[in-house]
Amino acid sequence: MCILRRAWDAVLRDYCLSIKVQNPRFSSTVLPEQIAQDSEMGGIAVTLSVFAAITAVLAQRDIPTGPLTGLAATTPTSPPSKLIGRLPALGWNSWNAYRCDINEAKIIAAASQLISLGLKDAGYEYVNIDDCWAEMQRDPLTQRLVPDSKKFPNGIKNVADKIHAMGLKFGIYSDAGSATCERYPGSLGYELIDAETFSGWGVDYLKYDNCNVPANWTDTSTVVPPFGDWYHSNSAIRYRQMGHALASQPRPIEFAICSWGEGHVWEWGSRVGHSWRMTKDSRPQWSFVKSFIETNVAHLSKTDFFGHNDMDMMEIGNGDLDLLEQRTHFAAWAFLKSPILLGTDLSALSSEQVDIIKNKEFLAFNQDATVGTPALPFIPYSGAATASPPEYYAGRSSKGVHVFVINTSSYKRTMQFSIANVPDLLPAADYRIHDMWTGADQLTTYTRNSTVVVTLAAHDTAAYLIDPVRR
Repeated sequence: MCILRRAWDAVLRDYCLSIKVQNPRFSSTVLPEQIAQDSEMGGIAVTLSVFAAITAVLAQRDIPTGPLTGLAATTPTSPPSKLIGRLPALGWNSWNAYRCDINEAKIIAAASQLISLGLKDAGYEYVNIDDCWAEMQRDPLTQRLVPDSKKFPNGIKNVADKIHAMGLKFGIYSDAGSATCERYPGSLGYELIDAETFSGWGVDYLKYDNCNVPANWTDTSTVVPPFGDWYHSNSAIRYRQMGHALASQPRPIEFAICSWGEGHVWEWGSRVGHSWRMTKDSRPQWSFVKSFIETNVAHLSKTDFFGHNDMDMMEIGNGDLDLLEQRTHFAAWAFLKSPILLGTDLSALSSEQVDIIKNKEFLAFNQDATVGTPALPFIPYSGAATASPPEYYAGRSSKGVHVFVINTSSYKRTMQFSIANVPDLLPAADYRIHDMWTGADQLTTYTRNSTVVVTLAAHDTAAYLIDPVRR
């Protein structure tokens, strides 16, 4: 009876997912007619008469219903530390700026620039080394990872100590495969010894990638894990093994799952790590910004305190993004509560770019200690056309209700939303509109029946805090 219940829950979950995000594993599926929605209870009423129908659905989906076996049964379950990672990570990562051309001097320089540019004071705290920091072989006696003696002649712990002395935190990179993306040693099968090494070096953050995974550790789209729960998938188990190893260390380490959105990571990410990548690597192009927003929007319900959809590292300062596209890039990552890890040569940023990434009001929304959920799409006015990705979002913070408007078109547009359509807005006689970019209040006051109109250049974003006027 218990097994059947768990199996049924899995079917229902995947059915709902297929409707909401068009899961490609399922075509148009109709639940058995005997299953009736119970609106009063908010659930599904199931009787014994439909068990045969449920079994048929399970067979069609290839969802195992017996007890867990193999690694799914034996892999330890250790939830991520609650001593770290409550809010989205803010910091800098070396990859987008330098790829493999890294060394101690560049990492320390980036840490210094976080301070000199005022980014540390704005909340940025992590300085993270990405791939290519290690030698190509482990120590043959201890099996530990060995820092590249030319890039880091004084070792990784020395770098971490210097960064900690600046009042910042230090992050490092490894991979849940046999090798990293650049073919350096991976941590699959070495989770405990690597976690011990990282803890001993003073690491505060681990980005854990998904390259060079042996075939027996991968998942396929046609075979569903036990009970339809992707927490028991091969992908999840690889990350659970490192999560358990990190949990056994005396030092809390923020765990960033970089599985590229594979293995339905949004379903199990918060049970294993503090953030989880939703896509492949970022690119400094508008098409990337737009597509990453679209991917993330389908799973916004998964983001809250201690668990965040990761939209990948920032591309501000890189490539072909114009200044308005960089504004939208930063704004969307902030209001969707993604980690914000800068990924450029900080010394080359213009004053306008620095102003974008230091915007106090966006960072306050992203780092709000009272509300952990992101802004969500809403219908701006009756009869509004739908867009993909959505262009209108509303979200709460400790300051009130915010509205964000993105012009995804390649031309200037006049856009609008009705005050009455904004979710969670308290009733009031009048409302004041505060511009989150300029920090200024609009002179006009609005009523609940008012429409707010804004003209936006191509790919730009408007952001407002809507305050009820108290008389």
